[in-house]
Amino acid sequence: MPAPPARRLTGVAALVLLPALLAACADDPAPAPAPSTSTDPAPAAADAARDELAALAAAAQDRSFTARYTLADGGGGSDRSIVVTSAVDGTWRVDVPGGALGGTADVSLATTADGLYQCGLPSAGRPEPASCVRLGDPSDAVPHLLDPRVQHPFTDWLTVLTDRRAPLAVSPARPPQGASGSCYAVDTTSASLNAPLDVGIYCYAPDGTPTAVRTTGGTLVLAGPAGPGPATVQLAGPVTDGEPLGVAAPEPSPESSAQSSAQTPSGTATP
Repeated sequence: MPAPPARRLTGVAALVLLPALLAACADDPAPAPAPSTSTDPAPAAADAARDELAALAAAAQDRSFTARYTLADGGGGSDRSIVVTSAVDGTWRVDVPGGALGGTADVSLATTADGLYQCGLPSAGRPEPASCVRLGDPSDAVPHLLDPRVQHPFTDWLTVLTDRRAPLAVSPARPPQGASGSCYAVDTTSASLNAPLDVGIYCYAPDGTPTAVRTTGGTLVLAGPAGPGPATVQLAGPVTDGEPLGVAAPEPSPESSAQSSAQTPSGTATP
């Protein structure tokens, strides 16, 4: 039996509307992708510089050598010749001309298996033979009043440069004048007054030999090829019970002050 007219019309209407509905669905825009919630990583160049410096500082810790460095303090004085000895057994010695008594006395700082020592060397401000004073255990720091700060780039600051937890910012840098090697500008990101090291530029040869260090205290530059280091360092003289030499110039004694005042004319005429 043929379908009723009303039902037949409904089927025809559906066939007419279906293409239109499909076209409308096809015209709907695709939903926008959800925004990414991931954070951007740290700049690759900064990470690479930090890794490179840490690797070179680690090589410097394992390096055994003897080398001479030129120290220019930037204050207009003459350059000084610093001798650094890093031994196979981990002991070290740094000879610092003008490192005590306001620049008038030469000293040597050293660690041996027995302790940390300061040795006074013969100089204009100290003409007597070399002798040494024990300052503490091998792992102790040089007291502030005795510290010429020249030895740090070869000793404890290497530990800071290898520590990825240290609050440092590192970036590639140009070598100071007369220096060579791979150089890095090092700054501290900590607000503490006790910074783990002096900010500046640190340079190394591929084998870990420090080639230059520039800080507010001056610029150290390797003066020639480094030689092999000894099995262990030797102190510059015998150990005594004397007093260590301070960095600052000694205060004049009351006798010398009175004598100086007596010899200085007052500049006032007596009627």
